[in-house]
Amino acid sequence: MAGRGTGPDFVEALARGLDVLCAFEAHRGSMSLSEVAADTGLARPTARRLLLTLEELGYVRGTSDGFELTPRVLRLGMSYVGSLGLWDVARPHLESLVSQTHESSSMAQLDGSDIVYVARVAVPKIIALRVDVGTRFPAPVTSQGKVLLAGLDDDGVRATLAEPSRSGLVVAERDVEDLLEELRVVRARGWALADEELARGVRSVAVPVRDGAGVVRAAMNVTVHAAETSVETLTGHHLPLLLRAAGDVSADWALWQSRPQATLGA
Repeated sequence: MAGRGTGPDFVEALARGLDVLCAFEAHRGSMSLSEVAADTGLARPTARRLLLTLEELGYVRGTSDGFELTPRVLRLGMSYVGSLGLWDVARPHLESLVSQTHESSSMAQLDGSDIVYVARVAVPKIIALRVDVGTRFPAPVTSQGKVLLAGLDDDGVRATLAEPSRSGLVVAERDVEDLLEELRVVRARGWALADEELARGVRSVAVPVRDGAGVVRAAMNVTVHAAETSVETLTGHHLPLLLRAAGDVSADWALWQSRPQATLGA
């Protein structure tokens, strides 16, 4: 269950409804009422009322096994992505990069101790893990996660890693001091490598994407199959192309953020 607010305007019912939505994850798309109640810590009658309310609103639907999310929930996440302008700005650069490398490329942002994919252009290759927009992975074992963590200071990294992952994946824990040392290298050279740390056969390199103020706001990667593409090819051929593409995304994003806007009165 999500942490609870303490302010006088905090709406507990809304928080509970969001808890219910967050209970559905990629590895369990359909959940029974009992599973939702257990996962959220809510009483069954409360969980039932929230699920039926969400069903009326179109965010979940009933199944023979219980309930599942509907595509309508994408509006919640895509509103955030759209407000940043990331996808519109990044898409042509991602597509151009994929056409040059013939490998999948994605963008992710940090959410707690996880990365969340916000944009992706994929090629039809079989890898150990399925990745879609909205997919979560533990940050310390991914190239994008390392880049995003490297954008924080050491105290920020420790605080971020103190939050439990919500990816549903069980991965080997990284020693924090060892990770901090690696992140110092990432900051210095401007890119990060993950060599079969997330899953066997998955190798990737990532670089930062910055906003108009130079702050790291996202990470962009190229992912390959380790049996097909060596580290030397990934860092020697794909990385320069990735650095150029991410630089172009950062520049275009800065321009997008500085665009003039006008608000018309009613």
